[in-house]
Amino acid sequence: MANIKSSKKRAIKSEKQRKYNMSYRSMLRTYIKKVNNALLTKNKELIQIAFKQMQSVIDKQVSRGLIHKNKASRHKSRLYFKMNNI
Repeated sequence: MANIKSSKKRAIKSEKQRKYNMSYRSMLRTYIKKVNNALLTKNKELIQIAFKQMQSVIDKQVSRGLIHKNKASRHKSRLYFKMNNI
């Protein structure tokens, strides 16, 4: 544990930020899973709604710096390709 007051404060802030990031990363994975589950049902309306929600969440996390823009593009591209094959 840190001895200096400012480093103690930084450790506390880092832990809060880590929990925040874990929460949003988990939410991101959940929305990706929702799209994958919708793809299994082969219901086009359900797939489009889930994809639109997922796309919005991914873009927000990219703007916040949680994930890299190329990773976001890769996820969206792969799911979009799967969506169009149904």
